[in-house]
Amino acid sequence: MTGTWLPIVVTAGVALLGLLLLVALWASRTRALSHRVGSFSCAVADGADGPWARGVAQYGATSLYWWRRASLVPRPASTWARAGIRVLERRRLPSADGSVQAVVVHCEVRDVRRGVRSVHLHMSDDAYAGFTSWIEATPSRVGTVI
Repeated sequence: MTGTWLPIVVTAGVALLGLLLLVALWASRTRALSHRVGSFSCAVADGADGPWARGVAQYGATSLYWWRRASLVPRPASTWARAGIRVLERRRLPSADGSVQAVVVHCEVRDVRRGVRSVHLHMSDDAYAGFTSWIEATPSRVGTVI
């Protein structure tokens, strides 16, 4: 009887170890992305009503990078050229006490892989302030010296 249970126990142990490894990799990736300079929580949707994909966005010198939260892929899911981001509309979402806690921003973006498309970004009010400052502060030509 003991010999018949051994393969099952070993298989279950290996599966559990693999699952723990995946969870550890995901937690490490999420922590690393969240603690990068210029990163903020940002959900993305193709339409105003969703479905929303949660993620982390990060400002770069010439692009905004966005990673899916529920992924182990090391590269960003979307990369939007800074000069190709156009804010079309913003909608502030009030909380129960009336203060603004979140903003939905409708943008037209130039995605490096998918071309020009329309996206909705859901972010905190503070992240929106940083986002608009980052867009407005873009130099006319990055990388040139006078």
